[in-house]
Amino acid sequence: METLMAKDLTLGYGEDVIIDQLDITVPKGEITVFIGGNGCGKSTLLRSLARLLRPKQGNVVLNGEDIAKVPTKEVAKQLAILPQSPVSPEGLTVEELVKQGRHPYKTLLKRWSQEDNQAVKEALEATNMMELKDREVDSLSGGQRQRAWIAMTLAQGTETILLDEPTTYLDMTHQIEILDLLFELNEQRKSTIVMVLHDLNLACRYAHHIVAIKDKNVYAQGKPEEIINCKLVHDVFQMKCDVLYDPMFGTPMCIPHGRGRCLIKEVVEDSKEKQAN
Repeated sequence: METLMAKDLTLGYGEDVIIDQLDITVPKGEITVFIGGNGCGKSTLLRSLARLLRPKQGNVVLNGEDIAKVPTKEVAKQLAILPQSPVSPEGLTVEELVKQGRHPYKTLLKRWSQEDNQAVKEALEATNMMELKDREVDSLSGGQRQRAWIAMTLAQGTETILLDEPTTYLDMTHQIEILDLLFELNEQRKSTIVMVLHDLNLACRYAHHIVAIKDKNVYAQGKPEEIINCKLVHDVFQMKCDVLYDPMFGTPMCIPHGRGRCLIKEVVEDSKEKQAN
């Protein structure tokens, strides 16, 4: 069953078309990753799926309904988005930030409830942020801050979470920490997770489904082990490479060609021979 779909979707800013007549289906209960070169439209597509950008043509369907016709608060109960490098108001604590995720459930007649308290508590526990709930968000490390924002999206109580480059500006340790967290949320809660990632090898390791964007449309989509190969990397990223298999996970692993120190001469010669053939 599909949770999120785009049909004949055309997106852009002013006269510039970024995405042109794109069709895409996001598998329910899986992790989907958008990949592609800089400026190819990955983040633009993600914003449109969250109804933050009005299509020039086509539509986005969320749980069987045209998302443009669904009231904003109803959309926010079904889908949460975490933009790239979000900024919180100065002095806001982690718990106060996470509570913002309950905004879609507030009305003039419905104030803060025990249900809201429970949702915030569960979100803090799921992201291992309970001990930091009284800390100001600005005082946290990059990885901790990102976990606080993810906790806010969890408190929103949606089945679908969109994230725009959630590992940007994080060191390797914190990148893995955040991706492990999202993987666990998918496994334990069956959350549908859609994110933009720049690291192709991490995308292959964590994604059930990859969508490669090129020339304003979908170049290829499917399981990483089915679509990631040397030709895709060359066509999408204009980069020559070898694609091996990650010895720990068995997922595709891209080894880019280029200048640099090489201690194994036979590898270089073998690679040159492959290119010649």
